[in-house]
Amino acid sequence: MPVLFVLSLVLQFVCLVHMVRSGRPYWWAWIIVLGMGLGAAVYIVTQILPDLGNDPRARRAARGAIRKLDPTRDLRKLRDELSRAETVQNKMNLGAEFLALGEAKEAEEIFAQCLTGLNAHAPDLLLALAQAQFAQGKAQKTHETLTRLIQFNPEFRSSDGHLLFARALEALGRADEALNEYAALEESYPGEEARVRYARLLITEHRIDEAKSVLEKVRKRVRVAPKYYQKAQREWSDEAGSILQALR
Repeated sequence: MPVLFVLSLVLQFVCLVHMVRSGRPYWWAWIIVLGMGLGAAVYIVTQILPDLGNDPRARRAARGAIRKLDPTRDLRKLRDELSRAETVQNKMNLGAEFLALGEAKEAEEIFAQCLTGLNAHAPDLLLALAQAQFAQGKAQKTHETLTRLIQFNPEFRSSDGHLLFARALEALGRADEALNEYAALEESYPGEEARVRYARLLITEHRIDEAKSVLEKVRKRVRVAPKYYQKAQREWSDEAGSILQALR
């Protein structure tokens, strides 16, 4: 059977399934079936592609694919935007992209440059700076930056910032303080990372029963959660399971 004929049949099948699931008018079936490959192509261009453009999951997948094929594409675009308008927001965007690409030193320099004038103590900037510093293993600098953030922005709240503060304390060997921060995050952090890190430190401090309790809660929480949460937290749930198995 010719390859093109098989491909045409596959495309027709995909189009028919999409037509039924999306509730398209059934007269599309005649165009798809009688038009063979051309009919399927028309349906894909006029019906499927616009749907994908409006689907956040499809857009995320497309962005992920583009990033893998051309990792610096967004970086070039952000540099162009900064050259056109040297605003703090454009600098922050560029710094965030450097950080996402693993270029934490460049990100740190950009964020530090932004901390002037009215933005000298901006909480979002200070948090971004702390993230770039921690990514380079600068735990003391991270702690100092986050302390500055708290001092000048006492009402600011960030679960990621709180977790970073706990991790910085842990990296500095201040285990008791870190445990207190992790304990505060145990019920408030919107994910399982903080709990698993809490359990790891409890194990390091030989508090095995407490660690087991935290890890068992992680496994139970994920098991009864909606599918999207299970998928998002699979890495941490699997790690919790592996640690529990090792402890047993």
